Amino acid sequence: MILLSYMKNLEIKAKVNSLEKIESLFKQLGAKKIETVRQIDTYFKVPKGRLKLRKFSQAESKLIFYERAENSNQRWSNYYTFPITEPDNFVNFLRKALPIKIIVDKKRSIYYYKNARIHLDEVVRLGKFVEIEVEVTNGDNQAKGLMNELLAKLKIPPQNFIKKSYSDLLLKKTKASLIY
Repeated sequence: MILLSYMKNLEIKAKVNSLEKIESLFKQLGAKKIETVRQIDTYFKVPKGRLKLRKFSQAESKLIFYERAENSNQRWSNYYTFPITEPDNFVNFLRKALPIKIIVDKKRSIYYYKNARIHLDEVVRLGKFVEIEVEVTNGDNQAKGLMNELLAKLKIPPQNFIKKSYSDLLLKKTKASLIY
């Protein structure tokens, strides 16, 4: 049986110059590398929140709906996932009702440390980023504490934090390139 799943997390995103430096810091901390994958996120225009199909391969993808405030460096996110087979056919089906907003293509290295997912991302047309998502498994305070522990290790300059999704950054860049 295929089940809809709900999660809550606390997340940050920051632009970085070197993924190798960040990777080294996380390895010293004891984070475990899970995999490096290519992810293609197709965002759809929806009246609230964000809806995207995350494609890992022809056989593996997830429909993800999430809502979060994008007004601070550390942001709470509520999201639902639903596994999808045949992602290309599903996109063709869904676009009959919902227009595609934008497609984000990235290479992502995924690490785990306690209940944190750490993503080292190379996003096509945007650059290199670190993203940390602390899953709320032991309460909000534990999630905040773990996030603060990880941020203390990284020492990311405040101006490097990003309060928008990759889709918004890419849309802004695309619109800017259309201005003559």
